[in-house]
Amino acid sequence: MNYLKYLFLFISIANFSQELTLEKANHLASLPIKCLQQEYPNKLGQMLIDSTEIQTPKKLHPAFYGCFDWHSSVHGHWSLVYLLKHFPNLDQKKDIITKLSTNLSKENIQIEIDYLSKNHEKSFERTYGWAWILKLQLELESFNEPFAQELAKNLKPLSNLLIQRYSDFLPKLLYPIRAGTHANTAFGMSFAYDYALYSKNEVLQKSIKENSVRLFQKDQNCPFNWEPSGTDFLSPCLEEMGLMQRVLSKNDFLMWLKKFAPQLFNKKFTWEVAKVADRTDGHLVHLDGLNFSRAWNLYHLIHQYSKEFAHLKPLADQHFNFSLPSIVDGNYEGEHWLASFALRTFEEKR
Repeated sequence: MNYLKYLFLFISIANFSQELTLEKANHLASLPIKCLQQEYPNKLGQMLIDSTEIQTPKKLHPAFYGCFDWHSSVHGHWSLVYLLKHFPNLDQKKDIITKLSTNLSKENIQIEIDYLSKNHEKSFERTYGWAWILKLQLELESFNEPFAQELAKNLKPLSNLLIQRYSDFLPKLLYPIRAGTHANTAFGMSFAYDYALYSKNEVLQKSIKENSVRLFQKDQNCPFNWEPSGTDFLSPCLEEMGLMQRVLSKNDFLMWLKKFAPQLFNKKFTWEVAKVADRTDGHLVHLDGLNFSRAWNLYHLIHQYSKEFAHLKPLADQHFNFSLPSIVDGNYEGEHWLASFALRTFEEKR
């Protein structure tokens, strides 16, 4: 892609936060379209028992082999379903549906289930990839188009397996993981809770509520000044806030938040955006994701509690707008996943 085309993309996406237009949706869709069936480069999170398990990424994961790693492939699929739902006239609509239908076939999902059913792979993608599967499941089930409903049925057995994994795992997690990367406990529970509500799965709702309160109820004074850590792409403080906002009543949540994040009540609260020194470094570019994570949690808070937190909207906008240009900078290190994070933020903003 030449310089002039990059310049056009940067200019056209500059006002993305104000409105997601069809033109900008097409730009965002082009990123997962490009990598959804791109097998290499690839990072496998595989545990090898013996040499017979050495296979190509596509052989191991025929549904989710593209976009560099398994979880990025999953949220790449989610991005395309989300965009199709909101923009039915996408330029590459037919190609997108073909790719989705090919990857998410019943046969491919069964191979994914077989892989995750190995005794030594029961912790595979726990809980980040699990959460994105349920996010994708929700998007497909709530999309009233025949192809989406068919793919939702194909994916459902894998989602059911991971729902059971949540129920088995959460009571065993004696201490939450507050990292700003994949293992973050709060993030992994938030999408699962959203799906539990949508699907009216009372067992999963109860499990997530009880374990959220057990793990996080007593937390106070989250160290905002510890963010960002060097390669964060999730905000440990705000992901925890987002989870507790979901599971607590309004009064209980506000009481909890006054102890957990009292600075958010300050009308003059500021927070410097995370800056990336080298976007060709696959770990350093994570920090763009952190800006999106902060933004989507702040928007989520503002929507439910506008009276108390309207003053945080400029801060959310600042974080959102700062990292938007990076999703079209031509570096695969960010391109294979950042569109999903931008769309997730827009989902909360609109």
